[in-house]
Amino acid sequence: MIETNRPAAAPAEDEPDLLRDQFRQLLRYRRLLGAGVGIGLLGGVYLGISTADTYVATADVVLRAPTDDPFNPSLAPDKAINIGSERQVALSSSIADEAAKKLGVPESGVAGLRAGLQVTNPPQTMVLRFTYTASSPREAAKRANAMTAAYLLKRQEALDVTRDKMVKGYQDQRDPVAKQLDELVRQINAMPSGPGRDAAYSSKTDLQSKVNTLNSNIAKLQALDMAPGRVTSPATPPGDSDGPGLPMSLALGAAVGLALGLLAAWVRLVFDPAPRSDGDVARALRAPVLGSLPRDKTGGGPLLAAGEEDPRLAEEFRSVAFRLAYDSRFADRRRLLVVAPRGSSETAAAVAVNLAASFAETGKDVLLIEADLRTPVLASQLPTDAGGRPRWSQMPGGPGAGGPPGQQGDSDWPDGRQLVVDAGESGAFDLIPGERVRNVARALTSPRATRLISEADSPNSTVVVLAPPVLSYADALALVDRVDGVLVVCDPRAVHRSDLSRIRELISGAGGTVLGAVLHTPLPGEKRGGRGKGKGGSAPAAPTAPAPAPAGKSAPQPIPYEVAEAEQHIPGDGTDTVALRTVRTGRR
Repeated sequence: MIETNRPAAAPAEDEPDLLRDQFRQLLRYRRLLGAGVGIGLLGGVYLGISTADTYVATADVVLRAPTDDPFNPSLAPDKAINIGSERQVALSSSIADEAAKKLGVPESGVAGLRAGLQVTNPPQTMVLRFTYTASSPREAAKRANAMTAAYLLKRQEALDVTRDKMVKGYQDQRDPVAKQLDELVRQINAMPSGPGRDAAYSSKTDLQSKVNTLNSNIAKLQALDMAPGRVTSPATPPGDSDGPGLPMSLALGAAVGLALGLLAAWVRLVFDPAPRSDGDVARALRAPVLGSLPRDKTGGGPLLAAGEEDPRLAEEFRSVAFRLAYDSRFADRRRLLVVAPRGSSETAAAVAVNLAASFAETGKDVLLIEADLRTPVLASQLPTDAGGRPRWSQMPGGPGAGGPPGQQGDSDWPDGRQLVVDAGESGAFDLIPGERVRNVARALTSPRATRLISEADSPNSTVVVLAPPVLSYADALALVDRVDGVLVVCDPRAVHRSDLSRIRELISGAGGTVLGAVLHTPLPGEKRGGRGKGKGGSAPAAPTAPAPAPAGKSAPQPIPYEVAEAEQHIPGDGTDTVALRTVRTGRR
């Protein structure tokens, strides 16, 4: 025999799936993306308009160092010239002042003249590129050439000044030695022959050598080629504006804006506590998402989805029931606890009812237990009829065992009332309606409730239990040890990932297992009114309380449902919960 019951475990995660999931989540922040694109388009419009009348002219200058032999490669040009320093000199105010004199720019316009100049150095070259930006092509070319000429002139002047200073220094050293040499020559001519004249000749030779060396240095400096450089590419008026144009500016702005929008959406996603996808819910609960209810079909209508015009909702519930049926963790015990994280349990009630109908459609004996003893509403919202008592209600000590009604225990639920819900084409299932009690925890943990849940131990039986929100009340945790399979019904946009993780920890700590989650969109009924109200938005009117009994007589007790006459009470007519609550409150 082939085993068909397999756990509906969460799918394995891989990096491409996570990236695709995250990208889909980013696309949900349409406002941020739209704002980013809008800002980018505005920036593109500004760029296109501001650069529409901007023209750029470029001139290139090759620098060279002074040399006496331009064909001698012994000294590399990059060793003799600091190209970074030359670039700073080209951008200096002295160059701008010289260019302003040639262009006829007043002194007040020198700062504006410098603002339009940009000097760069292409890598691995001795070239300075003068780029000038102006509002007209001729003005850009004119000013670029003027700045280039001013730089070469200033560099030529600086080189000439340096050479002149060095020549003058050598001359200052040579003149005293030459004067001393001339005086020594006159002395030698007047001296007779002998040792003294020989010594004078030796001194004359030394002085003559010094003079010759200094003259050689002066001659070498005067023979240097002092050309500062040459213009290899003079500036010409550009034919087109420098800007990318309005269409290109808009495209660039849209791209940059989209990138900014994606960045803002990613930051928003990182700090968003709510799960934004099925994967986030599955990772927080460590359980798969069994289904997502269609939009605008999760509230505001009847609890039973069978028979509606749009069959999508009923088919979604059947799909969830099918996945649960093939989960061995549920198939082994056939007990299901349906809860919501917090807030309203309206959608959780709809899920519990429709799952019960789906299981009944497969031929199972389904018992739906409304363990929400704080706001019980199923009996008033479902098409019900009176049914027989459960087997446990006939046991000694149970309610309805024959003892006086006033001798019942502290817990009045479950009291033996069982209704049959007509689910249309899906069949029928049994309903144990909830009821307000004085001590909810005692009622949920009572032996009668335990025997009621154990109905799932019978062959072909399934028990579905509806409990209040697990983070609002501890009622669901009191049932987890007996109904260990839990289905979480939540709106991803209204719950935090930390809440889902806490639900998983609470259920696991109580001995249960999260089988999966069912997701839905915000309820339309949340703005119209709370659960338990009629279609018109108002709660059913409570019946008039019975008149006080005469003195010395006990108050009348409510008639049990199984023996009530038609004119006294009709089970499931929508007023039984309110009637019992009114009478029992007076009795207590």
